[in-house]
Amino acid sequence: MSFIKPIFRHPTQTKNKAGFYKSDYEGRISTLCAGCGHDSINASIVAACYEMNIEPHKVVKLSGIGCSSKAPAYYLNNSHGFNTVHGRMPSVATGANMANRELTYLGVSGDGDSASIGIGQFIHVNRRNLNMVYIMMNNGCYGLTKGQDSATADIGSLSKSGSRNEFSPIDMVSMALESGATFIARSFSGDKKQLVPLIKAAMSHPGFAFIDVISPCVTFNNNKGSTKAYDFIREHIEVTSEFDFVPIREEISVEYEEGTQKSVTLHDGSQIQLSKLYSDWDPSDRNSAMEKLQQSKANGDILTGLLYIDPGSQDLHSTLNTSTLPLNQLTEEDLCPGSATLEKINTEYR
Repeated sequence: MSFIKPIFRHPTQTKNKAGFYKSDYEGRISTLCAGCGHDSINASIVAACYEMNIEPHKVVKLSGIGCSSKAPAYYLNNSHGFNTVHGRMPSVATGANMANRELTYLGVSGDGDSASIGIGQFIHVNRRNLNMVYIMMNNGCYGLTKGQDSATADIGSLSKSGSRNEFSPIDMVSMALESGATFIARSFSGDKKQLVPLIKAAMSHPGFAFIDVISPCVTFNNNKGSTKAYDFIREHIEVTSEFDFVPIREEISVEYEEGTQKSVTLHDGSQIQLSKLYSDWDPSDRNSAMEKLQQSKANGDILTGLLYIDPGSQDLHSTLNTSTLPLNQLTEEDLCPGSATLEKINTEYR
C-alpha cells in the first residue's frame, strides 16, 4: 500500500519572511511507528526552520543508519540530503561543510548510531567545533533491529522482554562537555515548547551544537522498568531554566525577577534569554555545567534545557582560515595565484 501526501494548504497558513509556508518545510509521510517520539522531533525541526526564516534549499540534512536516520525524509523536502553509512555522518558533514560554509548543516543521529559505532566520529566532530547542529534522538535501544539495549540504556533498566541491562550507560551530554562542544543541550521529544527554541538557538550558534533529545521508543522501550519510557521521563525531568530564543531585529522585551536572568548574545546579535532556576549554575561555565549534570544524575533526575554555551565560539573554518567562497565557486586565478605567491608561501616555511 502506498500513500500520497495531500497538497492541500490551510487557507489561514501564512508565509514567513523568507517567503515560505510552513508546509514547505515538511517532507514525506512518516513510516515510523504511530506515536514515535522521533516524529515529534521532526515537527520541532520543521517549526524551528519556519520560524527562523531559513531557505530550505540552503540546508544540508545528514544522517547515519537507524530509525532516527530515516528522519530527513520527513522534513525539508527541498533541501540537500544524504544518508551516510552507520556512525559516519560526522565525516560526511565535515567534508560538505569544508566545501561550502554558506549552507546550514543539520545532522540527525540515534543513540546506537552515535554512542556505539559512531562514538569516535562524535568525539572528533566535537573537538573540531564544526559549524553544525547535531540532534541525537535517544531512545536507549536499537528500534530498527527489535529493541536491543543501546549504549545509552541506563544500568538496571528493563527491556520489553524483561531482561535487565547490566552495563553502565554512556552519557553523550557529558562526553560532549569533555570533548569541547560549544553548545550543549538536552530535551524531551514531548516538550516542544522547550525543544523548538533550543533548535533555533543551535542554528544560530557559530560552532558545534549538540542536542540530546530523549525520544521514547513506543514499540520496544516504553514499558514499565525502562528509564526511557514516557512515564519515567515525565516523573524525573529536572529543567535548568525557562528558555527563549530572541532573533536579531526583533524587539527584546522580557521581564525577570532580579538575580534570575541570564542573557547570552550570539555572534549575529540574536539573544538567548534564560530565567535560571539554579543560582549556582552558569551555562557559560563548562565546569559549572558538568557539576550540575553530575548532581542531577546522583539524584536520579534527567536534566534538560541549555546546559552549556560558549558565546565566543569560533568554528572550524575560523580555526583553519579556510576560503570564504564555496569550493565550486573558486576560479583558476584563485587556485593558481602565480609563481610570486608560491614563492612567498615557500619562503614562510624556510
